[in-house]
Amino acid sequence: MQNYGGMQNEIYNAGLQGILPDYPVDFATLEARAHEALGPMMTNYVAGGCGDEHTQDTNARAFHHWGMIPRMMVDCSERDLSIELFGMTLPSPLFMAPIGLNGEATQDRHGDMAAARASAMTGVPLCVSTLGNDPMEDVFEACGDTPAFFQLYTPRNRELATSLIQRAEKSGAKAIVVTLDTWLTGWRPRDLNASNFPQLRGKVMQNYFTDPVFRSMLDKPPEEDPKAAIFLFAAIFGQVLTWEDMAFFKSVTDLPIVLKGICHAEDVKKAIDHGADAIYCSNHGGRQANGGIATIDLLGDVVEAAGDLPVLFDSGIRSGTDAVKALAMGARAVGVGRPYTYGLAIGGAEGAAWVLRSILAEADLLMAVNGYPSLAAVRGAGVRRTG
Repeated sequence: MQNYGGMQNEIYNAGLQGILPDYPVDFATLEARAHEALGPMMTNYVAGGCGDEHTQDTNARAFHHWGMIPRMMVDCSERDLSIELFGMTLPSPLFMAPIGLNGEATQDRHGDMAAARASAMTGVPLCVSTLGNDPMEDVFEACGDTPAFFQLYTPRNRELATSLIQRAEKSGAKAIVVTLDTWLTGWRPRDLNASNFPQLRGKVMQNYFTDPVFRSMLDKPPEEDPKAAIFLFAAIFGQVLTWEDMAFFKSVTDLPIVLKGICHAEDVKKAIDHGADAIYCSNHGGRQANGGIATIDLLGDVVEAAGDLPVLFDSGIRSGTDAVKALAMGARAVGVGRPYTYGLAIGGAEGAAWVLRSILAEADLLMAVNGYPSLAAVRGAGVRRTG
């Protein structure tokens, strides 16, 4: 069992030597510094949401109307944050949610590699996005001994979809996470006002440009005619998925299939009926549809419908406290999104690792103070609606 909360002693002891942290431990300061580092265009894309961003903002605020009740006289001198997922024992319940513009978040534009190194440094699994500035093979390798997953934006070409999935499997992915809500993009005013869609500018395209199937569909390789490659990407990007497509996914890989974007109990039951191996409760951080309900408010129903099937969760996680609340509501694993990308922006791999360590430290210390020595105790305590 790792003593994640010991991070605060490291910080205080360093302070006795006059050494202050290079990076912040709170989200507000992290966000402000990251926006300055990213600049206006990148900030619009990474920080922006759909419509007036009400759903995006509500995702984060909604955690405040769920509370936990502490228990006293419990020996919490050691805490166990480990989980079982896809036949693996993982040291913590956190994972790095897929972010399609990680590659552009660092100064060298190799943010995918930096995210992978942060994963290797912390033991927090990375969900590698289809969209990246580095080929997935390099990113998976950089994760080292830490398990990683692959997030798929399913293209309209089945041969290409198969190639992407099987490349991930060959690279060591432990699961395929199929995003369901992004066969086209939602209405994003920040990007529209700036007329900025990074993929149409050739950014984060390396998993396509290096794919043998994709390259075979072009008259010239992408490095010789990038414009034609971008047009091809735009033409085949988004497949409208139905439940019948599950048979295809199950036929081309033996890896667990995780369905990302499930928020309704009836969809959970259909996913189970069609062979899903895990449910990923998410509303894409409010980036794809406005006017929805905060995902944390839907998690309880999703977990109940899922039964023994593991439920992954993201959308609105800003702190270790948020993560513990999601775990208390039954999530098996909790995805961190914007915070670690902001860490990439201000400090590359070290910045992202610092953010992940901070979230784990807060979660660990919350469990200690509240009398929860294990995640089983967290789930047993549950949460209470506070207002």
